[in-house]
Amino acid sequence: MEILNLFSPDQFKIFLLVLVRVSVVLFLFPIFGSSTIPSLVKAGLALIISMLIFPVVAIDVKLFPNNVVETGIMLFSEFMIGLTLGLTVRIFFGAIQLAGQIVGFQMGYSMINVVDPQTGANVSIMEQIGHWVVLLIFLALNGHHMLVTSLLESYQIVHVGFFELPENIITKFIELISQMFILGIKVAAPAMAALLFTSVAFGISGKFAPQMNIMMVAFPLKIAIGLVLFGMALQIIAVVTKQYLMQFKELLTTFLVWMGG
Repeated sequence: MEILNLFSPDQFKIFLLVLVRVSVVLFLFPIFGSSTIPSLVKAGLALIISMLIFPVVAIDVKLFPNNVVETGIMLFSEFMIGLTLGLTVRIFFGAIQLAGQIVGFQMGYSMINVVDPQTGANVSIMEQIGHWVVLLIFLALNGHHMLVTSLLESYQIVHVGFFELPENIITKFIELISQMFILGIKVAAPAMAALLFTSVAFGISGKFAPQMNIMMVAFPLKIAIGLVLFGMALQIIAVVTKQYLMQFKELLTTFLVWMGG
């Protein structure tokens, strides 16, 4: 209640809009979106960040609607802006997870899953490795700083309560998802090719030496090859992450300008 007393009723309405945008970005970020972090901690962090951002948000309180419908539309617009910021990061992480999932399947890990603390779902071990590797690289390159900076700048580009959803932003998101899918395939390609040739080689060997237990020989060898090549691909992941971060700011600015009309 003491916090509420710091704001006038009109200021609290604006603060609520700021809180919605910040909360969506925070809950979509791979670290804070994890189910292992209590919801109360996430909500508290979102509240603190919103209180820090609120003083720099410039908006005329007279523009704030007095009816429920228009208020709901403004809340939805803030949700969509936060969703755009969060998904732009989340999609990239999904590309690397896809690469790990493909390699894990080729290695024979399709039946060996672990619980993903982010979502609580069963995922491939290699998918989890890929996720944590790209997350550590993202943090090492100060990607989280760039995300916070972009969040602050979003209030200058798309003011609170002003939002448009142009058709080209949906097309751009589809293109981004397609590019990330191709990126995941490229990262996994060396291991995929090597494991495919290994499977073919053992298949031919099985024809010439039917008495040999192909499964007992091939399974550990494919795991070893997959781990070595996926480990070598970590350098590619580091380079790709750095390149994506260089384009990240420009991409977000483009999205925000479109949404700001």
